[in-house]
Amino acid sequence: MAASGSGGGSRADNGYGSQQPRRRKGPGALATAYLVIYNVVMTAGWLVIAVGLVRAYLAKGSYHSLYYSIEKPLKFFQTGALLEEYLLIAKYLPGIVPSSVVLTAFQVMSRVFLTWAVTHSVKEVQTEDSVLLFVVAWTITEIIRYSFYTFSLLNHLPYLIKWARYTLFIILYPMGVSGELLTIYAALPFVRQSGLYSISLPNKYNFSFDYYTFLILVMISYIPIFPQLYFHMLHQRRKVLSHTEEHKKSE
Repeated sequence: MAASGSGGGSRADNGYGSQQPRRRKGPGALATAYLVIYNVVMTAGWLVIAVGLVRAYLAKGSYHSLYYSIEKPLKFFQTGALLEEYLLIAKYLPGIVPSSVVLTAFQVMSRVFLTWAVTHSVKEVQTEDSVLLFVVAWTITEIIRYSFYTFSLLNHLPYLIKWARYTLFIILYPMGVSGELLTIYAALPFVRQSGLYSISLPNKYNFSFDYYTFLILVMISYIPIFPQLYFHMLHQRRKVLSHTEEHKKSE
């Protein structure tokens, strides 16, 4: 709720690397080839989503209810980040760009959760403008992020992509988080009315679960996590971009 992941999100550190006194050993040639292919495919996938949004907007002449035009690819590529969470961040990407794995995991899981357990499950919120807010933030963030990973793996990272990676989150992350929170809030009345995913007592498991309350707790969790994520990224931005500028001056 990720941010985003965002968003823009972007994920926790998501490649917001810094000066590295010690680099972990990166992936081998075969793993690098796989990772490059994966990131190229994901970049292309989010570009498809971006083009779909633009085409739907031009066809309709309105930004309302654009979610339906990109629903399937959004679900596919956002869910695909689960594979990245395990294979890329947990095993390989720390050797390329340092990441906060805990915060990254939170952002990946929160975005998948919002995609399936909120937007997909509560059909009534799919027409909310807040959905478009986080979809646009996620889309821009992911195009930049996967491009960043691809060029980093190829050891040829253009400054423009690095700058975008470390700068646009300043707007995209708050934008994505706002859309996510507003969407969850819009879903609450429908969840309470329908009893979606809730389990009442008595039952043979002697267990109860109130999805309405759970969503409220999810919203509250943004209070401690989002500032930590955001300020961590601001700190990383200062270190990386200042280091880049110093390196340029020394050349």
